[in-house]
Amino acid sequence: MSRVFNFSAGPAILPEPVLRQVQEELLDWRGSGMSVMEMSHRDKDFMSIATEAEATLREILAVPAGYKVLFMQGGATGQFAFVPMNLLHNKVAADYVVTGAWGQKAAKECAKYGKAHIAAKPEKFTSIPAVASWKLDPDAAYLHYTPNETIEGVEFHFIPDVGKVPLVADFSSTFLSRPLDVSKFGLIYAGAQKNAGPAGVTMVIVREDLIGHPHPLLPSAFDYKAVAENESMLNTPPCFSWYVTGLVFKWIKSEGGLAEIGKRNEHKAKLLYDYIDSQPFYRNPIEKSSRSWMNVIFTLANAELDGDFLKGAAKAGLPGLKGHRSVGGMRASIYNAMPEAGVQALVNYMKEFVRTRG
Repeated sequence: MSRVFNFSAGPAILPEPVLRQVQEELLDWRGSGMSVMEMSHRDKDFMSIATEAEATLREILAVPAGYKVLFMQGGATGQFAFVPMNLLHNKVAADYVVTGAWGQKAAKECAKYGKAHIAAKPEKFTSIPAVASWKLDPDAAYLHYTPNETIEGVEFHFIPDVGKVPLVADFSSTFLSRPLDVSKFGLIYAGAQKNAGPAGVTMVIVREDLIGHPHPLLPSAFDYKAVAENESMLNTPPCFSWYVTGLVFKWIKSEGGLAEIGKRNEHKAKLLYDYIDSQPFYRNPIEKSSRSWMNVIFTLANAELDGDFLKGAAKAGLPGLKGHRSVGGMRASIYNAMPEAGVQALVNYMKEFVRTRG
């Protein structure tokens, strides 16, 4: 078997030790005589899996008391609707800072249930607008932002201070990529399929005082209070994804926790950006202070060579580099499980492509 360096934006690369453990336990989980895929979510074995996964996540992320940790379905896109339906309460509007395509989609979904006030939106999605320029509503139900935009490759490298208004963030593509002060947020949510596990489960970490006043049309399966009261098992959860995600949490812990993971991710991103900045053939259009650690976008000097670049990369064991259809070019997603060797292999390939085709 020969594994490639998978640069896909998601579903994305998973830690090899986790995959090997899944393989080992696939037919018989710890002597139970069955796969986790076959277990009832009410079975004591799966209940132990779920409990351990939540406990490990709380530990590595240092989740404070007073927060509920939920494992839900529907992805981050589902949360675009579930957030306003749970948190608008009797307010008429929420603030949205839009720095890319996913932020735009979140604001559009909110507008179905209340007013999505655009507090900030740069003309081009190549930088993070200064907080001093944001037009904030002091009576907003919450302020929503997207810390990392996977399509444009733009990232916040700070947590904005917006006063007493609860801060809500879609952390899908940067979740567990470095330490995070959860206490600064009212709610964070993240699809697992970037840094935390396979597609199918979405983590929601929400301050307890914010839940319990849902929109009357919100289905009970997506009511945060109801989900919390039923320990994320109000209906059948995505059991297998939850199980694998728990193994990823343990892998992060075994690798030194989020402080060590953060150092690795910063180093990997610097390795790639330093090469891009060192020569004229490849270009990254993002302001340096706003560049994503997770999704490095770049263009070739001659776009007619894009197809050849991608074919050669795939042949070299470097798939998943095609940029999103809305922006074109290339995108290297270098999430937690991408080793430095994979980034170095990409840099080496880029150098060779310049030598032969530049």
